[in-house]
Amino acid sequence: MGAALSFNANGSFKIVQFTDLHWCGGNDNDSMTAVLMERVLREESPDLAVITGDLIESEQCVDPQASVRQAVAVIESAGVPWAAVFRNHDTEFGITRKELLESLQGFRYGLTESGPETITGVGNYVLRVAGRDGRTSHALFFIDSGSYAAPETGGYAAIENDQIDWFRRESAALSEQNGGAAVPSLAFFHIPLPEYNDVWDSRFCRGSKYEEICCPRVNTGMFDAMVEAGNVIGVCVGHDHANDFCGELQGITLCYGRKTGYNNYSKEGFANGARVIELQEGRSSFRTWLRLETGDCVFQQPSHDSQGRTLQE
Repeated sequence: MGAALSFNANGSFKIVQFTDLHWCGGNDNDSMTAVLMERVLREESPDLAVITGDLIESEQCVDPQASVRQAVAVIESAGVPWAAVFRNHDTEFGITRKELLESLQGFRYGLTESGPETITGVGNYVLRVAGRDGRTSHALFFIDSGSYAAPETGGYAAIENDQIDWFRRESAALSEQNGGAAVPSLAFFHIPLPEYNDVWDSRFCRGSKYEEICCPRVNTGMFDAMVEAGNVIGVCVGHDHANDFCGELQGITLCYGRKTGYNNYSKEGFANGARVIELQEGRSSFRTWLRLETGDCVFQQPSHDSQGRTLQE
């Protein structure tokens, strides 16, 4: 496992979020994905890289375990600590999440954990980011958001109640160790919560929505649990390849990443890239921007208001 995470001498901690790589065993599109990832890592010099699901396109992979190792090796070779969560395309064919997780063990900079075996999913875990005093300053929650719901429900899976209870316990433990104060936290998973519809429909957002928000049809209360815990300042997901907006709802900023991989579907003219998140020690907020395949940084995305109007600035 890689070294412990900590804020740098300037009191900042930078995360690059890659999402939806859909790696297919080393085809030409994978080569383009690797070049993009290498460029982002080189130009941003992050303290951590996170992959929010669909690392591989399992149905297209002759060897899914080799493919997932190829995908993370791009980050490993850059010497950047990294963590991942799995999602629907990772295990659609020929492999389980546990088998994929085994493939990610033994990397020098890898921080991905299996998490408790007593709750739903593989890959529910927490990473702590230490301040310059050595104490936990921020926490990063990684949650297995599942794949598909039961046939009678249809659509995508929702985060289960036992996972939500785990989140509450972990949040409370962090708070207790912090003298009763909530530890500012980010949450990373793949499938957006139903509240992504709410924030787009009713709040000021920045970014684009070019496709339906493919969230679960059942709301199990993960967002409410985060609001009640009072620690989560931001959520970062993937899944919908043509959405990249961010908006704040009840004190939590809900963000999409930017599709990184060149396999699977894309929107023409919607450049591949990555989301960058920068935390500051002692602050319950974060900055975020996009780094695109062109090398451009997008610090201020288009604005969208609660009346559904895209605002020109």
